[in-house]
Amino acid sequence: MTKEISFPRQHSRTQRFTLGAPRSFTVSPDGRRVVFLRSAGGAERANLLQVLDLPVEGAPSERVAADPAALLGAGGEELTPEERARRERSRESSSGVVGYATDAEVTAAAFALSGRLFLADLLAEGARELPAAGPVLDPRPAPDGRHIAYATTGGELRVIAADGSGDRALASPEHDDVVWGQAEFIAQEEMYRSHGYWWAPEGDQLLAARVDSAPVQRLWIADPANPERPATEVAYPKAGSPNAEVSLAVLGLDGSRTEVEWDRAAYPYLARVHWSAGGPPLLLVQARDQHSQLFLALDPATGATTPVHAEEDPVWLDLFPGVPAWTQDGRLVRIADEGGVRALAVGARLLTGDALHVRAVLDVGADDILLSASAGEGAAAEGSPEVGEVHVYRVAEAGIARVSTEPGYHSAVRSGGLTVLVSAAPDRPGALVRVVRDGVEVAVIASLAQNPVLTARPVLTLAGKSRIPAAVLLPTGYDRERDGLLPVLMNPYGGPHGQVVLAAHNAHLVSQWFADQGFAVVVADGRGTPGRSPGWEKAIAFDFAGSTLDDQVEAVQALAEEYPLDLTRVGIRGWSYGGYLAALAVLRRPDVFHAAVAGAPVTEWTLYDTHYTERYLGDPAVRPEVYAANSLTADAAKLTRPLQLIHGLADDNVVVAHSLRLSSALLAAGRAHEVLPLSGVTHMTPQEEVAENLLLLQVDFLRRSLGLKPPTAG
Repeated sequence: MTKEISFPRQHSRTQRFTLGAPRSFTVSPDGRRVVFLRSAGGAERANLLQVLDLPVEGAPSERVAADPAALLGAGGEELTPEERARRERSRESSSGVVGYATDAEVTAAAFALSGRLFLADLLAEGARELPAAGPVLDPRPAPDGRHIAYATTGGELRVIAADGSGDRALASPEHDDVVWGQAEFIAQEEMYRSHGYWWAPEGDQLLAARVDSAPVQRLWIADPANPERPATEVAYPKAGSPNAEVSLAVLGLDGSRTEVEWDRAAYPYLARVHWSAGGPPLLLVQARDQHSQLFLALDPATGATTPVHAEEDPVWLDLFPGVPAWTQDGRLVRIADEGGVRALAVGARLLTGDALHVRAVLDVGADDILLSASAGEGAAAEGSPEVGEVHVYRVAEAGIARVSTEPGYHSAVRSGGLTVLVSAAPDRPGALVRVVRDGVEVAVIASLAQNPVLTARPVLTLAGKSRIPAAVLLPTGYDRERDGLLPVLMNPYGGPHGQVVLAAHNAHLVSQWFADQGFAVVVADGRGTPGRSPGWEKAIAFDFAGSTLDDQVEAVQALAEEYPLDLTRVGIRGWSYGGYLAALAVLRRPDVFHAAVAGAPVTEWTLYDTHYTERYLGDPAVRPEVYAANSLTADAAKLTRPLQLIHGLADDNVVVAHSLRLSSALLAAGRAHEVLPLSGVTHMTPQEEVAENLLLLQVDFLRRSLGLKPPTAG
């Protein structure tokens, strides 16, 4: 890598500096191995399955357990439409081994390449193909390693022995709209549940989801640049419309089937499934309005379920990674919003208080629970806001101990006494991956990711009376006496699940690049964004357009009292919810915002999906006025500022109809605007040329719109 390459090109070529970085860690219970994915370099897209060996004596060593190029040969990788859809839901843009699953002892790993099933021996080098009746989706070994289950693009759930014998279907679809063992669209997109089947700890049964998408409305996504190609049919449950029907069955390897019973009319959403040796299978099911949910224990022999715990919330109930689960002695582990605090609950006790805002359960051990958390309101009141930081903690009955030490954004994977600690920090690129045994570092898993050609210099702070988490980035080498006030670029996401003010270097690289084009960049996480308190997140109920926009206004105006912000030239850019917020800003607050770039914006919430939209805005049939108040198209005639709309024509998450409807309304109102359609591009924009040029075109638009001089040549 030479300094001649531009940041936009490097950023796109390296897929936002993720290529070459180790990820997807699994730790063996005996502490002898760490399995992970990593590509061969910072511009190499194909992930290899790799193993870090940690012998009792001698130095740690790495080896490749599976190389996709060697396994696929000259033919290379070919993805089925179903696999492409799965990767779009998980925002996966790399190639090669993008996911894998292991047996309980982490001695073997199953994965799919080009719809073919492979099994890697993790104790010795080498992987082999199994003769599966694919194309294969989501293969996973049984805990005892004797069998591998997998879903197929044809909707079957099948099982094959680890020696390649006995491949057979455990469940087959009754008609074309049914699939077994796969998560439906909204489970993958909004519930972060990517699996549709779960092995019993003994390896003799599976709990499998049956998904019938027949009731779901269809969208047809065409490729206008290639009109000879047929449109793609997508089962997309728009707000207020029917969802897929999801049920469960216990499938035995002996061919038995037992239907699982719960009140699916009252609790149609299958949000979580957990099956471990700590207790019976555990289901978390939600009401459609997400104001109530049940934790159910399942009897696999009869299919009967028994309530273990019930939760209600007048606003909504969130879902969290790693829970529900059982402790090894059979107590329920959950994350709960109680008393204005997001806390860890084990059995009947809350083990954390207002000093922590719990984010995820990472591991349930014999003596403690490993979790990630940001500072809660109690810590902030004591003067320790830790803006953008997330830390790893060990929580037990006896107390709480922080595992991560340096300021930054941390996560971890643990089994037994071995922990993989992944740490990003504001003052260094990428993330440091340390392997720790009983508090002592025993290895570092190297990153092969490229170092950026620029250095981000975010100042993390709290803005205004509301103490809004914010980052401010000024041009490299900026001198206030020489350069004076700077035009402002707000660069938010600003909505649910989208914390972007992070104590991590790479999170601010794009903002720094925009700053180096002559802007003061402000990133603000207002109400609705995660990481602060339940009340902060739920303040946006029935009101996207008010609270999220108000907080962007408060942040920029408050920060102008301390930083060199020219409030007569304020632009805003964003993608997805950030695109909605950007367009909203120039439509409703042209007194503050003078230009906007709206990428893949939601413009009509009636066009977005059920689980997400109804959680925040309610049922459109019951609250039509809420949907009207949060719509953008009704405000089209108000546009007086430059607006650039960008949208991928192949986007199946926020479909291009959103931007086209707003553009049509603007045209009908006689309001000039720009539209940049991206042929063949999805919500992710993974293509190198697209990702690079989008940055360049946006900065050109903002320069023109805000009256900035072009950069000096040379």
